[in-house]
Amino acid sequence: MGRAIAKAVAEGEGFAIDQEHADVLVDFSSPAALEASLERAISANVPILIGTTGLQPELKAKIEEAARQVAVIHAPNTSLGINLLRQLVEEAASRLGPNWDIEILEMHHRGKVDAPSGTALLLGQAAAHGRGKLLPDLARFDRFGEPHAREEGTIGFASLRGGSVAGEHVVVLATDGERIELGHRADSRMIFARGALAAARFLVGKPAGIYTMQDVIGAL
Repeated sequence: MGRAIAKAVAEGEGFAIDQEHADVLVDFSSPAALEASLERAISANVPILIGTTGLQPELKAKIEEAARQVAVIHAPNTSLGINLLRQLVEEAASRLGPNWDIEILEMHHRGKVDAPSGTALLLGQAAAHGRGKLLPDLARFDRFGEPHAREEGTIGFASLRGGSVAGEHVVVLATDGERIELGHRADSRMIFARGALAAARFLVGKPAGIYTMQDVIGAL
């Protein structure tokens, strides 16, 4: 992602990479490095865009603490297409009743270490929100072991890993006799880089607080 963002900066207008005097800090590193990035953003009093996934609750709490002092976006996926998909998933889940089963399938390259992906969880949260629920109450990640029937209203997840797949997500809504599939396929990491630059531009000058990619889309 660092190389992709550097390429997007070189190809775009109005952006430059400055390690010492930046207007926005962009972090796509790792959970272990995130705390240092948050401290740097607070020390420099600049907004921070966080694209790192696989975060434990204690790091999410630190993000909330940082947002009291600087503007923050934590985006598991910075693709504008994925974040529009999130809105469509929430809309579909809100309009279709619990007799429509929801399953989320994601596939990524063999080197991705967290599963389900942060994007799959983002889409699951959108579906749960559409149903007026919280994802932890509905999510089902493991169907191995003793046989059991699907529980009505739950949201199932499946993760595939292989090759060099940049990212593929499909949300399936299925009921008797019909099925809706809402999906997104990333053919290049450049889509995430361009979305990250759009989010960075949005953050400049914003007061402290937590913002989302939906805020970015709304401002386009």
